[in-house]
Amino acid sequence: MLIEKRISGEKRFEGKIVDIECDSALLPDGKTAYREVVRKIHNGVCVVPLTDDGNVVIVRQYRYPYAEILPEAPAGKSEKGESPEECAVRELSEETGYTAEKLIPLGEFYPSPGIMDEVLYLYAATGLTKGQTHPDEDEFVEASLVPLEKMVEQIMNGEIRDGKTQTAILKTYLKKQRGEL
Repeated sequence: MLIEKRISGEKRFEGKIVDIECDSALLPDGKTAYREVVRKIHNGVCVVPLTDDGNVVIVRQYRYPYAEILPEAPAGKSEKGESPEECAVRELSEETGYTAEKLIPLGEFYPSPGIMDEVLYLYAATGLTKGQTHPDEDEFVEASLVPLEKMVEQIMNGEIRDGKTQTAILKTYLKKQRGEL
């Protein structure tokens, strides 16, 4: 068996976005191990807005932990009581100004399963209508249009390093190639 069982633990940090727990776990072979777990307070979404002419609405945003401006698909954390679909619609509008006629689920993504319990829900958005952006007060993003095929090239040559964006773009590309979008 591969299952580990929590023996004991302690919350070491309680934040606005994450909590951090330090646990003792019973391993399948009967030994114990130390585990640090980042508990995400709210899960999130990642949306690939695909225009009728095959462009992706991509955002560029400064990411503090890496001290870099990263190109990403629009994304964000859910608010209390908000469904993943509602969060996707809200984040798409906030960061890009677009609304979508159709939201297509692309599955779930575990960003860092070795230490974190976060789940990101991935979507493609089609039938887009442009509107005004309204980012969060502490959020600064620039949106632009990039051909889907170019996004795939950028992923493959290392220009796009964000995992959720890589996964969502590649799934969107495959669905489009299969005629599912």
